[in-house]
Amino acid sequence: MSWSLPLLPAAPRPGRRAGAPDGVPLLSRGRHRSPRQGACFMELASHLAGEPWSDHPACTHPLLAALARGVNDHTSDAARPLLLDLVPSVVGRRGEDPWIDVRIARLAAVAALPVVAEERQRVLALGLLSTERVAARLAGGAVRPDAATAAALRRAPGAALWAERFARQHGHGADATPARFGRAVAPRIVACAVEGIARACVPDADRRLRDVLTAAIEVCADRPRPGAATAPPATTPSAAAAAVARVGEVTRTC
Repeated sequence: MSWSLPLLPAAPRPGRRAGAPDGVPLLSRGRHRSPRQGACFMELASHLAGEPWSDHPACTHPLLAALARGVNDHTSDAARPLLLDLVPSVVGRRGEDPWIDVRIARLAAVAALPVVAEERQRVLALGLLSTERVAARLAGGAVRPDAATAAALRRAPGAALWAERFARQHGHGADATPARFGRAVAPRIVACAVEGIARACVPDADRRLRDVLTAAIEVCADRPRPGAATAPPATTPSAAAAAVARVGEVTRTC
């Protein structure tokens, strides 16, 4: 796979990561009309896939692409060039298996829940409850509670209690179908998680965001064959648990 972007000058520019191939635009926030103006993570992926220049290319699963755009936009300017190596990994990561939405939403919420502000903790705890309901539907009610989800909720007991009460009182998520979850609920969970990590009082927010994106790419790489709506094996560690392991212990600095 070639990184060459012939429309761009080969001369290095300030802020470029050392060793980045010539002709690769500097990753920056937001959309760009052309490579001459720079590129976000998914715009560069669209170029690598041979698609029209876009931050919503068809080459990547929609929820993974949404996560990548969020991580790109919320990573600091100094750390954003470190995302460049991940761009080729999202090309071709697509599929219609609804378990992909469940697992990406879950790992993002699990990674964010212990470090975000209390208001966001409540939103993410409620999102995790919805995620587990959809997982149970996909598995025909036979799936056991996700260990990483349970551990994250234990680390935010106040938010977990609030979410359980809210869900009981309002029937939140009771009618959530996998299709609606993937279309509307999972993207909101991911957006809340990414923004929450970026604003958290932790010294390593950039690393945490990159770890979540890396784990989500692994979820899509390890997906079942297209069209197969089968639960992940119970004996296989979840991607959410792997993300938590990489994120490490919570360090609050304020």
